Amino acid sequence: MSFADPQVELRGQARGDVPDPDWWRGAVIYQIYPRSFQDSNDDGIGDLSGIIHRMPHVASLGVDAIWISPFFRSPMLDYGYDVSDYRDVDPIFGSLGDFDALVECAHGLGIKVLIDLVLSHTSEQHPWFRESRASRTNARADWYVWADAKPDGTPPNNWLSIFGGSAWEWDGERMQYYMHNFLTEQPDLNFHCAEVQDELLNVARFWLDRGVDGFRLDTVNFYVHDKELRDNPPLDPEHRNDNTAPSVNPYNFQDHLYDKTRPENLEFLRRLRAVMDEYPAITSVGEVGESQRGMETQRDYTAGDDLLHMAYDFDFLSSQYPSGSRIKAILERFDRIVTEGWACWAFSNHDVVRHRTRWNLSEASVRLHAAVLLCMKGTVCIYQGEELGLSEAYVPYEDLHDPYGKRFWPKFKGRDGCRTPIPWTREGAHGGFSDAKPWLPVAVEHLDRAVGVQDADPDSTLNFYRDFIAFRRAHPALAKGTLTVLRADDDVLSLIREHDGTRVLCVFNLTDAGQVAELPGGDWQQDLGAPFSAQEQDKGEIRLPPWQAYFAVAR
Repeated sequence: MSFADPQVELRGQARGDVPDPDWWRGAVIYQIYPRSFQDSNDDGIGDLSGIIHRMPHVASLGVDAIWISPFFRSPMLDYGYDVSDYRDVDPIFGSLGDFDALVECAHGLGIKVLIDLVLSHTSEQHPWFRESRASRTNARADWYVWADAKPDGTPPNNWLSIFGGSAWEWDGERMQYYMHNFLTEQPDLNFHCAEVQDELLNVARFWLDRGVDGFRLDTVNFYVHDKELRDNPPLDPEHRNDNTAPSVNPYNFQDHLYDKTRPENLEFLRRLRAVMDEYPAITSVGEVGESQRGMETQRDYTAGDDLLHMAYDFDFLSSQYPSGSRIKAILERFDRIVTEGWACWAFSNHDVVRHRTRWNLSEASVRLHAAVLLCMKGTVCIYQGEELGLSEAYVPYEDLHDPYGKRFWPKFKGRDGCRTPIPWTREGAHGGFSDAKPWLPVAVEHLDRAVGVQDADPDSTLNFYRDFIAFRRAHPALAKGTLTVLRADDDVLSLIREHDGTRVLCVFNLTDAGQVAELPGGDWQQDLGAPFSAQEQDKGEIRLPPWQAYFAVAR
C-alpha cells in the first residue's frame, strides 16, 4: 500500500520558536480515532504509522491540533478506553517509537498533539488491579473502589453503570464488590488514595516528556466518588435526557449526586494543572458527562488559572436539533454560568451518532452548520470524517464490536456506526483504508465521499471545510472574539464577533427557503473570503438563499 508523501509545507509556528501559551483559545482540533484512520500494515486496524502517512490530509485542513483517541496497551473490550498499561503503545497500533515519530511529524507541520487520558478507571487486566484484588492487605489494596456487600449480599448502594446494570461487581477473591462506571472489566480507581493520584500524575509527566501538547481527559467528572457510598436519589421523569446515556438506559433514572462530580475532584485537577504548568504551552480539555449540571461543572472545573483550560459537555452532541434559538440559549447560558472558563464545542465525536444523521442534514445544511460551529466563541473539535460530510454507517449486529450496542440492541445500536474506517479512495472494497478486511466494514455509501474524490472537486464539502477554516484563521475575531447574538429563531441566526477593534457580522439561513435578515446599523463591507455565494444588500436588508450565510466586516 502506498501513501502520499508526509513531507508538506511547514505551517504555523516552528517547534523551536517560543510557544504561545494561549494557542488553544479558539483553536481547531481534529479528533483521530486511530483504529479507523489508516491501516499501514494490512491487519485491518488503523495504527500510528497510518496517522503519520495521512498527516498531509490533516495539515491541508488548516487545523491547529490533533486529539488522538487511546492507543495504550489494552485488551480492547472498550477499544482502548480500558487501559492495561498507561506507559506503552498497544502493539496493534505500533510502538513508542512510532508515537515519537508521529509527534515529530505533527510538530514539523505546525500541528499540536493532544492525547486521550483515561484516568477514572483501568482494565481489570492492569497489574494494579490484579494486585489490588489479590487481598485486602496488599500494597495496592485500596487503589480501587472496594466495598462490602449489604447483609443480604446485594451491592453496597444503588449506583448504576453507564453500560447498563449495577455499577458494582462481586469479586470472589476479595469477597467484596468493586465499582465500575462502565464495563465490569473497567474497575474504577480510588482517587481518595493519595498514591493513586501520585501515580496518575506521573503518567501525565511520562507523556509530556515525550512531547505531547496536552490532554483530552475522558470522563473527567467521574474521578472521585462519595466516600460514604450514599444512594443516588431518583430523578423526576421530566428532567431525564439522553445527553449522557441513551434513553433506553435506566442510568437516566437517577440524579447522580454521589457516584461522580464530587467536590473533592477539584483538588486533583489542581494537582494535574500544576504538573502541566511545568511544561510550556500545554492545554487540557475535559469531557464532562453530566446531564443535569453540565455547565455548572464546566464552570467549576475551569474557574481561575489552576484547573482545566477547557471543558465540554453534551449540549451539541445530543439528538436535539440546534435551531437558532437553541444555539442562542446554549451560548448565552454558557456565558452566564461559565464566567471564567473557555468553551469547547463539537457536533460529533467517537461516542455519538454522526451529526449529519442525528439532525437529518442535507449536503448544503452540513456546510452551513459547519460554518456555525466554526463561528462560535470557543475552541472547536472536528471528528474525523466530519470534513467529508459522512453520515452514520449502518453496522449489522453480526459485525458489531461495541459492547454498549450489543447490550441495548436494537433500540440503541451502539457507537460503531460513527467509528467505521475513513474512505480515502473510491476504488477498492475498503476505500484505501486497508488491503485487508477492516475491523469494521467501510460503508459503501461513504466511498463516493472519499478524500480522493472530494480533493479534486473545488466545490466539495472537504474543500468547504478547508476554505472555511482558512477564513476563520484570517479573522481572529471568529476564533477569539466576544460574541453578541442579534437574532436567533428557527429561520435565521445572526451574530457579531469582535476582537481588537474588529467586528465581524455572521448571518446564517438555517432553512431550505430564502430568508431576509436586517443589516445592523453601521458601515459594513461584505467579506467575500467566506466560501458562500455573495448575498445582496438592499435598503438595509440581507437576502439569503437557502442554507447560505453572509459575512461582513465593520469599516
